[in-house]
Amino acid sequence: MKAVLLAGGLGTRMREETEYRPKPMVEVGGRPVLWHIMKLLGVQGLKDFIICTGYKSEQIKEYFLDYRARNQDFTVVLGGEVPIDYHGAHGEDDWRVTVADTGMNTMTGGRVKRVQRYVGEETFLCTYGDGIADIDLDALLAFHRSHGKLATVTSVHPVSRFGVLEIDDDGLVRRFKEKPETEGWINIGYFVFEPRVFDYIADSEDTVLEQEPLRRLAEDGELAAYRHQGFWQPMDTYREALMLNELWESGQAPWRNW
Repeated sequence: MKAVLLAGGLGTRMREETEYRPKPMVEVGGRPVLWHIMKLLGVQGLKDFIICTGYKSEQIKEYFLDYRARNQDFTVVLGGEVPIDYHGAHGEDDWRVTVADTGMNTMTGGRVKRVQRYVGEETFLCTYGDGIADIDLDALLAFHRSHGKLATVTSVHPVSRFGVLEIDDDGLVRRFKEKPETEGWINIGYFVFEPRVFDYIADSEDTVLEQEPLRRLAEDGELAAYRHQGFWQPMDTYREALMLNELWESGQAPWRNW
């Protein structure tokens, strides 16, 4: 099975970092957040990746083209027939990575549609290149197979940005909750799709996956939600990037399953 990773957005809410690099390349613990997502999937057996790039796509291409040099010792024989001799190995030797430029301004659905030829006729995972979750891949896939629908979306209870007050009729605060979980469920990515999902996605750079395609799948009874009860954290802001780095540096990163 392949994993499609959406890594082409502008990341306008993280301008401190994304002025210079695409958001999935912002680092957590010295590695791009994109790498962390790939690693947590890779150790669970999903090692064939298709990365949908757009904004500053050359940086993602260069990262993977230079991956061996970044992660292994090597000897350069200047002028020799074999210019580089790599020593040892790295932990991602069995990864297969396809980097596809899906357009600077293409929306999420258009990006997925444009890598259809690389996905082929098989079930695939699709997620965002900037959201980390300690996802149990076996459980997610088992749920998807159990309901027999075309699509599964992973959902969580979001945490409120603010503390919540319970106030009685006299204006007294009876209870205070610091950033509690809300009652609803939200989409966090980690979709599992059957190849027929491509029939729901228009071949246009304006197609937003989370709008018309998912709406039509839901109307047709072809979309189910997997309820994730564990850790999830998007990296939408510079503050969230700092928080993820603090978790990593403290040795308490919930997504580290390797």
